[in-house]
Parts: sequence; C-alpha cells; structure tokens
Amino acid sequence: MEKQILDFVVEQTHALMDSFSCSKEAKAAAQAWLDAVGTDREAEETKKYIAELEGDIMPIDMLIAFAKSEGAAAVFGDKAPEVAAHAEEIKAAGAHYCDCPACAACEAILGKKEEMLK
Repeated sequence: MEKQILDFVVEQTHALMDSFSCSKEAKAAAQAWLDAVGTDREAEETKKYIAELEGDIMPIDMLIAFAKSEGAAAVFGDKAPEVAAHAEEIKAAGAHYCDCPACAACEAILGKKEEMLK
C-alpha cells in the first residue's frame, strides 16, 4: 500500500476508534489491522478489516427506518425524530450512509478500499 494511502487509512482508523459510535467489533478489527501493518499479516488483516467496516457502516435508508421505529427511543431517546429528520435531510443532499463519526470514518476508509487491497 502506498505510504500516502496508508497514512490516510491509519488516521481515519484512529478517528474511527476514538468515535463514540464505534462498535466494539469495529474497534477490535481496527486495532488488529493497525497491529498487522508492516507485517506478513497485513494483507489478511486488511481483508478482515474491510469486511468489518462494510458490515458496520449504516446505509442511510436503514438509519431512517430505524430512527422511525419503536426501538429508536432506546438508542436515541426523545431525539429519535430529530435523528430521522437529519437522516432524511442528508439523504436528500446525496448521502448514502449515516454521518456519525464512526460511519464517516468507515466511509472514508472504504473509499480507499481498492488501494488498500493492492
């Protein structure tokens, strides 16, 4: 992986891990990938990391549906209608994914997927 791409992904990986919305699975995959960078395990861990990110990033339509569901109150409390409205607003502006810090970092990293797999 080119140094510029590696540096970008490392930076975004730290942003992901530091975000309040990062799942424990994504955090573990991120750390495993960071630990493998520069080793003979890097290619294998890169594939696992990408798979985890692809599974964790929240498509905008799923976010909207969830934010409007009864279960949303357990996660968002009385802010659920605001989350739904925000998600609809960013979808209208062209967003494909949730824009929470974890999803934003996932989207940035996945934008470099092809370069990461070289």
